[in-house]
Amino acid sequence: MKITIIGAGNMGGAIVRGLVKGSLFKAEDIFVCDVNKEVLDALKKDIPRLNTEPNGYNSVSDTDIILLAVKPWLVDKVIDRIKTKMDYGRQILVSIAAGVDIAALNTFLKKHSDENQSLAIFRIIPNTAIAIRKSVNLIASDNASDTQKDLLLRIFNELGTAILLDESRLAAGTALTSCGIAYLFRYVRAAVSAGVEMGLYPKEAQNMLVETMLGAAELLKSTGENPETEIDKVTTPGGITIRGLNELEANGFSNAVIKGIKAGRK
Repeated sequence: MKITIIGAGNMGGAIVRGLVKGSLFKAEDIFVCDVNKEVLDALKKDIPRLNTEPNGYNSVSDTDIILLAVKPWLVDKVIDRIKTKMDYGRQILVSIAAGVDIAALNTFLKKHSDENQSLAIFRIIPNTAIAIRKSVNLIASDNASDTQKDLLLRIFNELGTAILLDESRLAAGTALTSCGIAYLFRYVRAAVSAGVEMGLYPKEAQNMLVETMLGAAELLKSTGENPETEIDKVTTPGGITIRGLNELEANGFSNAVIKGIKAGRK
């Protein structure tokens, strides 16, 4: 199985690095296209058997999967460049361009091709943790077989956790995962500031918070409990935790989180 990845920026490069550590692709079966030769050279230095293409898309016709990891406004232009090289009946097109929905991809494909066959299309929304193979990867599809869906789930489960969704629910999921990772980082930054004010060193406070977040995540994952059940376990009557929680709520903590996530969906 061969894959062409168009775009070797932060997300595209992270996907390449993750794939070579997985079990489904060999480095020599991965082709990376980008106009920036420097980023390609950096990948090639770390992964010598990787195939890089700085000036074209020659690999497109010979691969099974074509993954677009370019900015949203470049998707139409890239499809225009690769249209004559694609085999709609055999290949899979994957896009991680935020905001470019499946209807738009189909429009671009029909506009740029005389093919009568419909192409299997996947939209995937990862987050930046894909760089360490811990991303939550949301997947929506169109005209894809169960076998193709299973394949994409296998590929992206090796880069974290893959979740198949109807496209109508993708925006909500994106607000929780792709945007959500930034919200968690902002909480850490604010909490570190509080820790420093109380006398901790910044790195010391951050390490405490990171380990606490990891533990909390594992606890919820392993027990499947409602978060409030776990909160109740540490909020003793008259204790310090309930005082802190009440102060957070008095300052609109839950409401701010809900509004922020809903704004991200828009």
